[in-house]
Amino acid sequence: MSEIICAATENKRKRLGSYALVMCACATLALPMAAQRQGPLPPPPGTAVPSIAPAEPTRTNAPRQEASSRINTDAPAVPVQQIIQKFTEHEDEFRKERENYTYTQFVIMQTIDDDGQPDGEYRLTSDILFTPSGKRYQKDVFAPVSTLSRIQMSQQDFDDIEKVWPLVMTPDELPKYDVKYVGREQVDEVGTYVFDITPLRMEKGQRYFQGRVWVDDKDLQIVKTRGKATGLLKKKEDQAFPTFETFRENIEAHFWFPTYTRADDVLHFKSGPDVRIRVSVKYTNYKRFGSTIKIGKPTQVDPEKP
Repeated sequence: MSEIICAATENKRKRLGSYALVMCACATLALPMAAQRQGPLPPPPGTAVPSIAPAEPTRTNAPRQEASSRINTDAPAVPVQQIIQKFTEHEDEFRKERENYTYTQFVIMQTIDDDGQPDGEYRLTSDILFTPSGKRYQKDVFAPVSTLSRIQMSQQDFDDIEKVWPLVMTPDELPKYDVKYVGREQVDEVGTYVFDITPLRMEKGQRYFQGRVWVDDKDLQIVKTRGKATGLLKKKEDQAFPTFETFRENIEAHFWFPTYTRADDVLHFKSGPDVRIRVSVKYTNYKRFGSTIKIGKPTQVDPEKP
């Protein structure tokens, strides 16, 4: 993880700072076909979004604002451990399925001044594609010079957007976490099981999720995530990471694809002033590439010539 030196005050006092961000190709998706079931929340008014709105998947219903009911803490009809086992198995199926898709990612991160206006911005638009031979790669199509001056992204930020923000809780990941059943909650038309997730122990160089997930009670897949990315930091590192929310939509069959991540939070550093940030990550234009492809972590490479 990299240290970050932020802007100095008038007497040129330096401070360290770091914030978490950028997006990732292995993350999540949204198809250009009609969504079968609407996700629990669309992007809210006032949230940072691309100046040119990306093409959205065709939807059967217009987006609605989230409406959550109170959590029912009664024991579910199905044993909790069975629910956890089933939903992590379904998450593993989804992880394999999403790796067959191309899509476009829009990342915007802004620092916000005392008047509520952006005073610095980072943008990146990338296409996640496959070469004719089936090798997955990331093509950055819009990457203007960053105007951020009060914070800077570190490697942890990139890792978080790739692996933590679009959380997929598979059986392999499950032993790393304490998963506690909270209850049942209705989010829009979606009935959900609610779980709180906390890392059991953390290892050097690894990033983890800490927060709450909402699992669809029919398809048994995560439909909403809210929390923070966390991990071990060196004693002298001064880093801060925002609380984020990721929303999924039922795009194909019983699979729920992450389509939107947002954060609007104040980063508290050990030294220097607090910094408010606003983030949006959108995943759009998802298309299935095929069933016989080489699956791997997206990397920035040049497409093969025909």
